Amino acid sequence: MRTRLEKWERYRARAKDLSELAGLASDDPRLETEVAAGVAELAEEVAHATLEAQLSGPYDERNAVVAISAGVGGTDAADWAEMLVRMYLRWAERRGFKAELLETTPGDEAGFRSATLTVEGDYAYGYLKTERGTHRLVRISPFDFQKRRQTSFALVDPTPEVESDTEVEVRPEDLRIDTYRATGAGGQNVNKTETAVRITHLPSGIVVACQNERSQLQNKETAMKILRARLLERKVREQEEAQAKERGELRSADWGSQIRSYVLHPYTLVKDHRTQLEIGDPTRVLDGDIDPFIEAALSLPVAASGEAGTAPAQPR
Repeated sequence: MRTRLEKWERYRARAKDLSELAGLASDDPRLETEVAAGVAELAEEVAHATLEAQLSGPYDERNAVVAISAGVGGTDAADWAEMLVRMYLRWAERRGFKAELLETTPGDEAGFRSATLTVEGDYAYGYLKTERGTHRLVRISPFDFQKRRQTSFALVDPTPEVESDTEVEVRPEDLRIDTYRATGAGGQNVNKTETAVRITHLPSGIVVACQNERSQLQNKETAMKILRARLLERKVREQEEAQAKERGELRSADWGSQIRSYVLHPYTLVKDHRTQLEIGDPTRVLDGDIDPFIEAALSLPVAASGEAGTAPAQPR
């Protein structure tokens, strides 16, 4: 809180300085240009800080663990999941965040059946929680020799990173740990020894897997990190549901609807179905420019509470 207050005090001080300079800039074109640049820079920083001020959830300022899985659409859906992974990696790069691809399960022909990445940066989870839900892609399929239009779905499920092992209790007796041979390209041990790890949390039914690391121990550590994050998210959702019940609110359980559509054919458009925000340049969005959607979603109470569809939708 102190950091936030100090930030706004610095903005006020800069605004005062720019105001005083503006009074002297009427006869100095160079100073006038300098003031205009300073005002534009300050306005951008204030807009960013205003957005951060809306992130008041107990875990909003944490790093995020983002799971992306292919839904309906076969090979196209797997390819779409990989496109989304790239989109979030590029978004993190634009933000100056650190992103790492933790685990991937390749599709049968292309793309990812599932992937998990971490995004480290201030309020990473607060921003990315608005992306939770089903994302729909409409395009001419590059995998269809008849060049027919294909609709694909992928699920995006961000969770806050657990800061300590004691924050979420995981009892050894509640876990079933299976090992198997990793698939795909890798080092000498890949496909020869059982380095891949799958962990099932028996009470919740949550299953996580990791096969990207070279050793079974490293894969187990990564899988446990993902499991703890998902258990923490489950705890958050249960708390929100209990609070909603106490307030007597009726909340939507419309898990099957997509939150956003990306249309590449027969026209180009990205539309968020919660905020109705539309952008006519899908290339720009898929290159990581998703801040307009995040900002619009943060203004919605349903987005602020982290609710959105969480299951791949059926094609209509």
